[in-house]
Amino acid sequence: MAALREVIDELDRLLEPEAFKDFCPNGLQVDGRENVERVVTGVSASGELFERALELDADLVLTHHGLFWEGDDPRVVSAQRARLQALLSADVALAAYHLPLDAHPSVGNNVLLAAGIGATPTAPFAPVAGRAVGWIASFGGDGIEAGELVARVEALTGRIPLAFLSGPERVRTVGIVSGGGGRNVFDAIAAGLDAFVTGEGEEWARAIARESRISFIAGGHHATETFGVRALGEHLAAQFAGTHSYVEIANPV
Repeated sequence: MAALREVIDELDRLLEPEAFKDFCPNGLQVDGRENVERVVTGVSASGELFERALELDADLVLTHHGLFWEGDDPRVVSAQRARLQALLSADVALAAYHLPLDAHPSVGNNVLLAAGIGATPTAPFAPVAGRAVGWIASFGGDGIEAGELVARVEALTGRIPLAFLSGPERVRTVGIVSGGGGRNVFDAIAAGLDAFVTGEGEEWARAIARESRISFIAGGHHATETFGVRALGEHLAAQFAGTHSYVEIANPV
C-alpha cells in the first residue's frame, strides 16, 4: 500500500509531464482516497471503464486519455457529470498521462510498439510543440518485407490494419507515432524512412503514401495505445507491492 500522493509523485517523476505542452492536464485529474493498493488501467476514461474499475475495488484508475481536453465543454453536465459522480461517490482517484506516455523511452506506447513488431528504437522523432513523441526504429540488415510488417502490426494489435504499401519492398526503417498521429507521416517522409506506423489514417493518407513512396500502416487509435498504460500499471505494482488490473474496453476506432 502507498499514499496516493506518493503514487502520483512516482508517475510524475517517471513521465516528466512538465516537459510537454499537451492538450490536456497530465497527472492527477480526480482526487480520491488517501491510500492506493489496487490500480486499474485502461486506455480511455469512460463510464464503462469506471464501472469495471469499481467492480475490481480500484483505489486509482490510470488512463492514457483522461476526462479533460482543451476545447471541450467545461461544464459538468450529461456524461461528464455521471463519470465524475461514479468516481467521487466511490472516493476513487483518476490520473491520466497523454503525450508523456506516448514519448517515454521505456514504458511509452511508441517504444513498446517498436518492440512488439521486432524493431529496435534508434531515435525519437515527430515533435509536438517542440518535444518528440514518436520513435524511429530499425529492423537491421536487409529489413523485413512490407507485408510482414503489416502482419506483425496485426498480430500485435489484434486487428487488421489499414495499409498502403507504397514504399520499398523491404522495410529497414520505420517511424512510429501511436493513436491519432496520421499527420506525422510527413516527419517520416522528411526523415527518409521506408514505412510509417500509426493509429489512424487521414483521408489523404493513401495519396501521400503513393506519391512519397512510403508505406503507411494504421493499426487503430485504441489498439496502438494499450501498451503504455499497461506498462505503467505493472511498474506501480512492482514499485509499491500493490495489485494492477488492465481493463480492455473494446473500441474499433
